Amino acid sequence: MRKFIAAANWKMNCTKEQAKTLVEDLLAISHTLDKRHLVVLAVPYPYLIMVKDLVGQNNDYFTVAAQNVHHKDHGAYTGEISAAMLASIGVEYVVIGHSERREQFGESNELLAQKINIALEYGLKPIFCCGEPLEVREAGSQNEYVKKQLQESLFHLSTEQMKNVVIAYEPIWAIGTGKTASIEQAQDMHFHLRAMLIKQYDENVANSVSILYGGSVKADNAEALFNCPSVDGGLVGGASLIAADFEKIIEGLKR
Repeated sequence: MRKFIAAANWKMNCTKEQAKTLVEDLLAISHTLDKRHLVVLAVPYPYLIMVKDLVGQNNDYFTVAAQNVHHKDHGAYTGEISAAMLASIGVEYVVIGHSERREQFGESNELLAQKINIALEYGLKPIFCCGEPLEVREAGSQNEYVKKQLQESLFHLSTEQMKNVVIAYEPIWAIGTGKTASIEQAQDMHFHLRAMLIKQYDENVANSVSILYGGSVKADNAEALFNCPSVDGGLVGGASLIAADFEKIIEGLKR
């Protein structure tokens, strides 16, 4: 059975002390969760080891993710981080293909396929981001746009590999804008994503993959979004930096 996931994407935020305080505040609520639930903390690289130590080795409810990974396993790539490095410090998840990486750093579907491959090779679980810009949504072509992203970055994977991937749907027009997809828009796209998984693989695979919504998830809309039958949680940006808000979002998983 797939997990219900609240994934925090801190992006380029927090000092070390702020990060420590935020994690400690969040860990205080772990006793309210059960094994259907998972909180993933995608923190900046300098804090991965610290947050991993705070979470602990055998935490059933909290785990740590990197926000990116290089597509090669080693080499002369100044400033980059490899999957081997992440695996060596016990990181379990990695965000791949976030819209900011696609738009600001020119990451293509083909490059992201390589990142998916190297992450899985080293035992990391990718949180693969997909989603359409505003002009595609306004043209009504969002299903075809997202289908191409999955076909070119994920659908080369085997059945067993695909079971280790989490998908996060990010309507790009709703990231950092304060806009949120309507409940119907979120449900329709998540249903479409799972239908694609059924067609490409089978119902067993489709029902094992968590599909998250990632577009301005907030404390006041999380529960309604997570109550959609095809939505398995959220990839949360700004609201994940405020402990009280993110705690409410985590509470929204308990449907």
